[in-house]
Amino acid sequence: MTPLRALGGTGDLLPNEAARWQRVEARARGLLHQYGYREIRTPIIENAEVFRQSLGEATEIVQKQMYLFKDRGDRQVALRPEGTAPAVRAYLEHGFDKTHHLVKWYYLGPMFRAERPQAGRRRQFHQLGVEAFGSDSPYQDAEVIALLMHLMRALGVVSATLKVNNLGCHRDRPKMLEALRGYFSRCREDLCPDCQERLAVNPLRILDCKQGRCQQLAADSVTPDAWVCPGCRAHMAQVLNALRALHIAYEEDPRLVRGLDYYSKTAFEVIHPGLGAQDAVGGGGRYDGLVQQMGGPAIPAVGFALGLERLLMAQEAERVAPDAPEAPSVFVASLGAAAQAKGLELLQALRQAGIAAVGEYESRPVKRQLELANRLGCPLVLLLGDEELAKEVVTIRDMHARQQVQVTWEGCVDDVRRRLRSPGDRDAR
Repeated sequence: MTPLRALGGTGDLLPNEAARWQRVEARARGLLHQYGYREIRTPIIENAEVFRQSLGEATEIVQKQMYLFKDRGDRQVALRPEGTAPAVRAYLEHGFDKTHHLVKWYYLGPMFRAERPQAGRRRQFHQLGVEAFGSDSPYQDAEVIALLMHLMRALGVVSATLKVNNLGCHRDRPKMLEALRGYFSRCREDLCPDCQERLAVNPLRILDCKQGRCQQLAADSVTPDAWVCPGCRAHMAQVLNALRALHIAYEEDPRLVRGLDYYSKTAFEVIHPGLGAQDAVGGGGRYDGLVQQMGGPAIPAVGFALGLERLLMAQEAERVAPDAPEAPSVFVASLGAAAQAKGLELLQALRQAGIAAVGEYESRPVKRQLELANRLGCPLVLLLGDEELAKEVVTIRDMHARQQVQVTWEGCVDDVRRRLRSPGDRDAR
């Protein structure tokens, strides 16, 4: 029989690695709460139209990367390739556009794209994203960027670089596209096959190509900001003034366009030198036309998405020391069948009291059980054997002080709680 393995581009997070993710997520949730964002959880499967309407039929994600299939009801559905479109769909479906002036959401979860797997790019990957609906203020843009950079610093990623650009509004876009189409048409044969297609559909996307020759041509091209209207220039000037006031360093990159077509005005990206050629950790921007594009009213919005796999790679590049895994507080070592039954009761009583406790149900010598407790890092071991059962007591062994004391069964949980709360009182009296 052929061994069963995870699909290419996916992978398992085993307990030690999952614990690392949980610690990153816990820190992120705490910071997001400080900024006033509340969690939303959308399905990983959506009607394919959610992404066709938001990303556009001609985008690379829809044409080449999206997992599309028909379900048993003959509906065409998709695994979500990004998180903003489902958030917009939920925002409209549940009437937030009618009942709330400002909505600030965040999400954490897996996304799916049918790409060639490589470092930092997988077919199932995970994103943390934020979306702020209802404000067109440049200060809202600055807050979102400040949150992203605060999050990076809080997680120990201090060598990241913030890049920003001004993509203009829907009135500016036709002039940009016309100028870029004219420039790249003169060197069409030198473009990669994908960019030759982009030339007809959206030449702005050529600026985001990672192929070496296309990057060289893009470096000599006209830049989108040359056609930005005065209103959009004023908006960006206020964003940059706010970033300076917040002491957030940035670089202006006139060829930064991001990977999605719905961005307008402010666009930004965070890159890290430890990630190689695919150096973006995350990014985002303003998307004032997307809610209307998906069937709602004209609601301004801004947000970002951060790749968790890439964030963890950046932490590794900066040698961020992982937090030590949290050990159980108590190990219950039971000797004999009768003690094992009583040990199960004691474990449950400890857990119901909010104390992390583990135990051993196999008939192993006490020495082996103490060794296991030591490997797990448990500060206290509760010993139950025939002597303890006969006397209706529990032996509490302090693994650090290497001392032990007997307490009554009835008072055991309270005594353990006190000892864990006051480590100096663990010594046997």
